[in-house]
Amino acid sequence: MRQRQIPRILVTGFGRFPGMPANPSAGLAMALARSRRLHTGQVEARILPTRWSEAESFAAALDAAAPDIVLMLGVAGRRRHVTIELIARNATGVFPDAARERPAARRLERDGPAQRSLAAAPMPLLRALREAGAPARLSRDAERYICNALAWRAYGWAQTGARADGGQRLAVFIHIPRAGMIPAPTLTRALEALLVALAGQYRPIEPRSVVPREQSEIGMATAS
Repeated sequence: MRQRQIPRILVTGFGRFPGMPANPSAGLAMALARSRRLHTGQVEARILPTRWSEAESFAAALDAAAPDIVLMLGVAGRRRHVTIELIARNATGVFPDAARERPAARRLERDGPAQRSLAAAPMPLLRALREAGAPARLSRDAERYICNALAWRAYGWAQTGARADGGQRLAVFIHIPRAGMIPAPTLTRALEALLVALAGQYRPIEPRSVVPREQSEIGMATAS
């Protein structure tokens, strides 16, 4: 079977949640999927309900969708920079989700590690954001809301499994500021550049060449 030479990319955004009636991450995810500037892979967007249960089942959803790269977008209302989340913590908060539900426990996984790291090299992504004109930083605190929970599941999914061709999965969570903090064209252009840089880390695994049995037998007969 011939392996994919370009990556299959899933970009996710969130819907509304208490205090955020219109979530800008949703529009940005859709904009990336429609962008004509991206020629780096097959890009699909998915808007997720901002619910704890959605994050809990995210790894299973990724297994079903089987992307090579996952770029997750969420909004952090108090931040002024685009932030690349280096780690996700095995912890929840008390803030309710869009259905007014709260997490059942203080840990995302009872016996899981304290934290998980993003499955991609962060510095090329940071450079791409800044060169496109967006103020950007690395972050070691994805906070304790559903963004962190989603990143936790996706980072674990990327690190513990492999693509269909045996290569490394990539997963990155990006927090953006509230709408209007960064001009929308700048933010869209910066995320396009980041996605190109992320796709640049995709390394397809070439299938091993198999010598046909007939050719092998001819070689053996000649040698004898």
